[in-house]
Amino acid sequence: MHTFFIAPTGFGVGLTSISLGLIRALERTGLRVHFLKPIAQPHAGDTGPERSSELIARTLGLAPPQPLGLSEVEQRLAKGELNEVLEDIISRFQQAAVDADVVVVEGMVPTRQASYAARINNHLAKSLDADVILVTAPDSNDADMAALANRIEIHAQTFGGPRDPKVLGAIVNKVEGIDENEGLATELGKLKRTLKEYAQALKQQSKVLDTEDFRLIGCIPWKDELNAPRTGDVAELLGAQILNEGDIRTRRVAEISLCARTVPNIIERLKPGTLIVTPGDRDDVFIASCLASLAGTPLAGLLLTGGISPDSRVMKLCKPALESGLPVMTVTTNSFNTATHLDRMNREIPVDDIERAEMVTDYAASHIDHAWLQERCGKPRELRMSPPAFRYELFRRAQKAAKCIVLPEGDEPRTVQAAAICQRRGIADCVLLAKPEAVEAVARAQHITLPEGLRILDPDVVRERYVEPMVKLRQGRGLNAPMALQQLEDNVVLGTMMLALDEVHGLVSGAVHTTANTIRPAFQLIKTAPGYNLVSSIFFMLLPDQVLVYGDCAVNPDPNAEELAEIAIQSARSAESFGIPARVAMISYSTMESGTGADVEKVRQATRIAREREPGLLIDGPLQYDAAAIASVGLQKAPDSPVAGKATVFVFPDLNTGNTTYKAVQRSANVVSVGPMLQGLRKPVNDLSRGALVDDIVYTIALTAIQADNSE
Repeated sequence: MHTFFIAPTGFGVGLTSISLGLIRALERTGLRVHFLKPIAQPHAGDTGPERSSELIARTLGLAPPQPLGLSEVEQRLAKGELNEVLEDIISRFQQAAVDADVVVVEGMVPTRQASYAARINNHLAKSLDADVILVTAPDSNDADMAALANRIEIHAQTFGGPRDPKVLGAIVNKVEGIDENEGLATELGKLKRTLKEYAQALKQQSKVLDTEDFRLIGCIPWKDELNAPRTGDVAELLGAQILNEGDIRTRRVAEISLCARTVPNIIERLKPGTLIVTPGDRDDVFIASCLASLAGTPLAGLLLTGGISPDSRVMKLCKPALESGLPVMTVTTNSFNTATHLDRMNREIPVDDIERAEMVTDYAASHIDHAWLQERCGKPRELRMSPPAFRYELFRRAQKAAKCIVLPEGDEPRTVQAAAICQRRGIADCVLLAKPEAVEAVARAQHITLPEGLRILDPDVVRERYVEPMVKLRQGRGLNAPMALQQLEDNVVLGTMMLALDEVHGLVSGAVHTTANTIRPAFQLIKTAPGYNLVSSIFFMLLPDQVLVYGDCAVNPDPNAEELAEIAIQSARSAESFGIPARVAMISYSTMESGTGADVEKVRQATRIAREREPGLLIDGPLQYDAAAIASVGLQKAPDSPVAGKATVFVFPDLNTGNTTYKAVQRSANVVSVGPMLQGLRKPVNDLSRGALVDDIVYTIALTAIQADNSE
């Protein structure tokens, strides 16, 4: 499935018209195309459904998901809830993507009220892993094409620049001075030129247009008929009073003429499709317009200003013209103010004007390079897991898994709040091990509402029933009942026993306990999964563009080559289980054969062992971090590597390197890290950092629920 994100370079570029045309152009190639407008942007006076989605639905027969309301989005952005907004949009995108080959996503339009639109569009495009198509239109101030070409390149920089493989190119809309048949190439704004000549002239102004990286995807000439509103639409936008309805719903306003001169001087303006604007007391202009109408000139209508209606005798005299369909309406504003209102009038296609929408759709589609877009859709590509998509999938899969997670630190304030959130959102059924009165005291102090269904188990009440099962589990270790009871005083041990007996599906601890306190009972009572000899950890690093996996950054201080190979295999499998394609880079201070020493040799040997154990695994090393992560460096230092420059899983040689690197990236680059997630155990047990935030605990509970679902 492919995603095209269309982003405007400014206001008034005709974004919805391009959405309509792009969808039809792609449909003509046989692709199933769906549409999403993530955030509604109503115009002043809009009271019905969101305009783009409704036009798409009525014109193309699609059923786009309901967009988020603009006021709601702005409130949430003001509260710093960008991630939550993006996750909601991912949810709507998933609805739109059902049974689709392509989804066209329409970005926000920058306005004086929404100056943040470009930033949001950047987040949206990256979150949806979409190919970006810029939509622009020549500005009346463009003295030549260089200004337009520069504007295209500047806006391309917002999404990573013209050389970014996800930034495809631009569609130029509303191009005036074009003769679609023949013409001479001339300066912009003078004699007409052909569409081909215009496109070629624009390419000559840009070093990047029409290259393999960035191209001119479409060039749509201005056509007056496509921008002609119905006379009734004008009346509605102006709040005009209808004196004679006539053909008000079918006639279109191709031109507006303000007439205050004598009749001989306005005759040349009485042309088909013209809306005549004149003071209400100008009976001569009124009568002249009616005569023109009777003579067969289909004027768009008469708009009388100043709140003055024609004399009843004049209306009677002109009755034949009115009966022939001439619309007449009046407004209270004077001619100057009326002309101003008309100039500022919203010329977007009304949702019920299907005739105009169909014309615009076909016209735009015919000027878009659909063959190239079809080829682009046909090229296989690897989807990048964006951070919002990762979070959305994390919570969606946890909700679907419906697992029960025990939290031994049941009266710790962050844990209580996280449990309440998970229970309320259906991420997991949580069990808090604590005195009920202690949990309730924390909830009151922190203003936490404990949701229905959140279980609180008093350890003192349930502890003794786990003594005998624990003795049985540890019978080979000489554990007796008094010793077991003493160990069960530790809630982490108690919670681990609940997990061992399948009373819960996973355990999360570590907000106040050390990693050793969390893992040791799991080693003793849960044991490692079949085929594994050790427990390791990974962090999911939510970088701006994609999610990477770092391991091991929390458990094994100095693994040998055999252990490092197992960590790599565990990390790769964990990445794939969460939708991240595994390309494993074994990190060292040198790349390939460039360095020597015991540490480098350990990484080299671990890479060989991992390949022998998992022949199908994409793994390479030793690789320096930059050679693993940056395409240009990888190409230079390891040109034959299948991993260099595009690694998704980074395996560090020891805990010192791994923990330092993950924290440096997390803090210096302001990156969210999710984890650590433990791997290699027969049942999921996960450790928290003692500095964990509430969100970190919620993420870890979700991870644990999914691990439990995967292990079944």
